[in-house]
Amino acid sequence: MANKRKTPMRRCVGCGEMKPKKELLRVLRTQEDTFVLDTTGKKNGRGAYICYSEDCFRKAVKNKGLERSFKQAVPLEVYERLEKEMGEIAEG
Repeated sequence: MANKRKTPMRRCVGCGEMKPKKELLRVLRTQEDTFVLDTTGKKNGRGAYICYSEDCFRKAVKNKGLERSFKQAVPLEVYERLEKEMGEIAEG
């Protein structure tokens, strides 16, 4: 009998849907309080997950989903950088 592995599920901070971890992008706050995109999903730090769609990113900004997840204010420059990096990942 084959042993089925449980797929890890995470909630998108934009749309609020539960999806498999591999379908979401991880936004990471490092110990130095910098925000980066973690494409591997294995870096150390506090993470929040968001869909690859631009709509979810806009909802996360509007509803302050990232700020709630990190329990701190997220600077506007961080949102601009994340939007640019997400666009580059979507193209590649």
